[in-house]
Amino acid sequence: MGSVGAVLVNSAGMTLYRYSPDGTGKPMCTGACATIWPALTVPAGTVHVTGGSGLTAADLGTTTRSDGTLQVTYKGMPLYTYSNDTKAGDAAGQGVGGIWFVITSGSSARPSAPTTTKASTGGYGY
Repeated sequence: MGSVGAVLVNSAGMTLYRYSPDGTGKPMCTGACATIWPALTVPAGTVHVTGGSGLTAADLGTTTRSDGTLQVTYKGMPLYTYSNDTKAGDAAGQGVGGIWFVITSGSSARPSAPTTTKASTGGYGY
């Protein structure tokens, strides 16, 4: 990942970012912002988000966006990709506007993409 070190990536190997105005709360990047910075989302009904090496289940979760979709969070921070990153390993969004930053793993292990577990349905057969 060049000078940014080991960072979180999605399943396609694209770098994940945090948006400073989000803090550890509600996603604030919507509308045109979300076109440039797409949210990392998971299917409705997802109950657990897990990651690979370097991540603990306690660090990953979800938050509900204003449109009702579930966005993945890392330590409470909503996660995004950047539309100007064109290939795995790009981190062109690092520091953009002084408010967009890569999510570093805090370890030498390169964490892999978060994965999900969906809630099962009742299966009553009605």
